[in-house]
Amino acid sequence: MSNISRRSFLQKGTVAAAALTIVPNSILGKSHGHTAPTDKLNIAGVGIGGRGAGVLRNMEGENLVAMCDVDWKYAKKTFDRYSQAKKYWDYRKMFDEMGSSIDAVMVATADHTHAIIASDAISMGKHVYCEKPLTHSVYESRLLTKLADKYQVATQMGNQGSSAEGVDLICEWIWNGEIGEVTKVEAFTDRPIWPQGLMTPEKADKIPSTLNWDLFTGPAELKPYNNIYHPWNWRGWWSYGTGALGDMACHILHPVFKGLKLGYPTRVQGSSTLLLRDCAPSAQHVQLIFPARDNMPKVALPEVEVHWYDGGLRPPMPVGFPAGRNMNDEGGGVIFHGTKDTLMCGCYGVRPWLLSGRVPNAPKVCRRVPDATSGGHEKDFIRAAKENAASRVKTKSDFSEAGPFNEMVVMGVLAVRLQELNKELLWDGPNMRFTNIGDDETIEIVIRDGFKIKDGHPTFAKDKTDPINAKQFAEELIKHNYRAGWNLVDMPK
Repeated sequence: MSNISRRSFLQKGTVAAAALTIVPNSILGKSHGHTAPTDKLNIAGVGIGGRGAGVLRNMEGENLVAMCDVDWKYAKKTFDRYSQAKKYWDYRKMFDEMGSSIDAVMVATADHTHAIIASDAISMGKHVYCEKPLTHSVYESRLLTKLADKYQVATQMGNQGSSAEGVDLICEWIWNGEIGEVTKVEAFTDRPIWPQGLMTPEKADKIPSTLNWDLFTGPAELKPYNNIYHPWNWRGWWSYGTGALGDMACHILHPVFKGLKLGYPTRVQGSSTLLLRDCAPSAQHVQLIFPARDNMPKVALPEVEVHWYDGGLRPPMPVGFPAGRNMNDEGGGVIFHGTKDTLMCGCYGVRPWLLSGRVPNAPKVCRRVPDATSGGHEKDFIRAAKENAASRVKTKSDFSEAGPFNEMVVMGVLAVRLQELNKELLWDGPNMRFTNIGDDETIEIVIRDGFKIKDGHPTFAKDKTDPINAKQFAEELIKHNYRAGWNLVDMPK
């Protein structure tokens, strides 16, 4: 083992595993990837100090055998709660030492490390539960979609509302033609609730002894540590997070993606408050245009424009909206503008209702998950992981859906970060590229706001980057160039 790379070991192990696929899982037993419904999964957690702690509590009926985090102070309560589990700093060492005894992996690290951890786990044949957003880039989303299909593992993104009845009702109402054709959707969140629109820190702080900053940084560029980044506030920094859009659109836009059967957008544009090189803006507006899809039996699916607002921005109230009623329901809201009626709901798809006051009586065609947002979402993943791949009922946010959906979410991030091109961007979804960014186009990005008052007058000089090739910049946002020593598995053919 010491003379071969871990990547080589994984690849050779995959070939060996393929030779066993002619034997039915039902007679191989748990040690060869099949877990009987009455058996318990051996689950490893990666990123356990924040959101991961809550996810793991909903998995406590299983064997929680390994815990990994880069900040042992932040993760101490979880380490203590599962004291029987082996502790790790580096997920790669955990996989090397315990890979054969792990059935499933829970990933709840910072956004920028979701894909590399999840892809390694899937390539080892492990079931994966990954918190939202699924990935930091479009390419990473596509990769996890294809890997999950190739290895036929159970998967689930941590957008708990996807399992709740609100999303089921929204889909059933739309598919039954209750609101007619939808050509426009508006959605918003009240996030961020963490700092955004901040200047890059000019000083470095001492790295706490309980934090491995190199491992936190992972595949991103290694920057000097500052306590403004971690814990938790990393969401607002482009290197590690995806801002309010990436954080909340996975909850708020899921019923839009699923209910309207969306695929790749074809045209996108974004705008925001001051756009900085390193930190997400305080408020954003994104528009994504999706082409017409195949009609359903009871409703057509024409071209639709989807608008996203955050940072205190929200769409106008539709005509007839009840005076005094707050559109913000549990952190956001969605307005489906139909030709027959207007459908509204809150964050996570909660409490859908029609502006007309009518209560639809559509057939129930969506599978229900009990107690979805209080543990049912995680338990549904466990149920799927114990089922044979050939007959498995997919989870509500299986990567076959969560992957393409997450591409939509991070496309909104791309639209914002490329807004200085001052044009609507044309997107070729199958090939993951913009078709109207010229080879010689450049952009300049603000590093620091130079606003000052001199002699009673404001000056607005800004510290900007030198001109950057826009096409190359866009390509790096679509598919990141990882730091040396950090590599993704190859995209399946």
